[in-house]
Amino acid sequence: MTAVTPTAPATAIPGRAWVLAVLTLTYTFNHIDRQVLVILLEPIKAELNLRDGDLGMLTGIVFAGFYATLGIPVAMWADRGNRRNIIALALTIWSAMTALSGLAQTYWQLLLARMGVGVGEAGGTPPATSMIADLSPPKERATAMGIYTTGIGLGVMAGFALGGIIYEHFGWRAAFFVAGVPGLLLALLVRFTVKEPARGLADQQQVEGDAPSFPETIRFILGQSSYLWLLAGCLLICISSNAFLVFTSGHLQRTYGLTPGEVSLPLGVLIGGVGSVGAVVLGAVCDRLSAKDMRWRPLMIAICAGLALPFAWMFLHAPNVWAAYAWNLVPAFIGLIYASIAYTASQELVQVRMRSFASAFMLFCLTLIGIGGGPWIAGELSDYFAAQGAQNSLARSLEMMLMFNLASIACLLMATRNYRRDAARAAAA
Repeated sequence: MTAVTPTAPATAIPGRAWVLAVLTLTYTFNHIDRQVLVILLEPIKAELNLRDGDLGMLTGIVFAGFYATLGIPVAMWADRGNRRNIIALALTIWSAMTALSGLAQTYWQLLLARMGVGVGEAGGTPPATSMIADLSPPKERATAMGIYTTGIGLGVMAGFALGGIIYEHFGWRAAFFVAGVPGLLLALLVRFTVKEPARGLADQQQVEGDAPSFPETIRFILGQSSYLWLLAGCLLICISSNAFLVFTSGHLQRTYGLTPGEVSLPLGVLIGGVGSVGAVVLGAVCDRLSAKDMRWRPLMIAICAGLALPFAWMFLHAPNVWAAYAWNLVPAFIGLIYASIAYTASQELVQVRMRSFASAFMLFCLTLIGIGGGPWIAGELSDYFAAQGAQNSLARSLEMMLMFNLASIACLLMATRNYRRDAARAAAA
């Protein structure tokens, strides 16, 4: 049984900025190790004689299956154990497996290495978001999660640029070594410079006793309808966004006759740099609006999902590559907000000692179905359209993926109905 008692009002929390910076850097490495593979898919496909469906499997369901499934038991561990140590161990595993990807000589060897990356990354986000929630007062939480989510954008930018540059000079295998080895050093920094925060610190609560059991946690989450509707909405966006993330580089290379090195830096700056700025700016706007009405959490994502649709469509039909980059500015700017607000909501719609699990449960669904299914669905659709004689099968496939964005809006609007009630229920519990 968990006991929660009020504490004195929180003032400035010592070391908060450093912990957030290190965890954001860790999340950046998490995505560098993923995106190096993405920018190199075309040369890997050519050398190993693969289909688009194979690429979707490599970047999607195989990685996501291990990443998502192991995230649940790791989160239960994190709600009971030392979250900093779990993150350091996870970072060590996924960095080592990224480096080993550079030794792969066949598709199956590369597939096994990516499974290992998924195993390691399962221990990253759930304990990290729980720590950030304990260090961030509710009125600043979406901003803090937005800063953390910039790790996605920074990882995309660094992974694309690194992969493209290293490939041009040393080949695709060397890029995996360069991406993986520095993470081993970062793991030491996490272990020896980050302090484990007290649970409930920023919420002005003192948490004592055991964490709720697995059945208790599941029953509580299933009783939070806004959590479930928000999860469904974010899941649909995640399917579409990850299909675009994986295949945008390939689309540009095939459509405009470019090389990985030619698209890596522009795409990295666009998706990573612009996306990171958007995550922080929109996170701060969401905090300001949510201070007056908590329903702005899901409503903000719904508005952004609607805005992205026409610009993404024009991106796929641009007459030249620079027009494509221009049309992608808006989707890039708002592209990470669903993830940062999803993490924020997963922390404030559950009890304090359920936070790692709630984050992992959301991550489980987003990863297994979104990250796992999105690229695979897009790849299989591309192969289908190619077999039907379509001239640009990949673009046709990505057009179909936009339907998931459209469907997400209805789910997110449903999440607004009981969001305030469910947040109050979690705080009271």
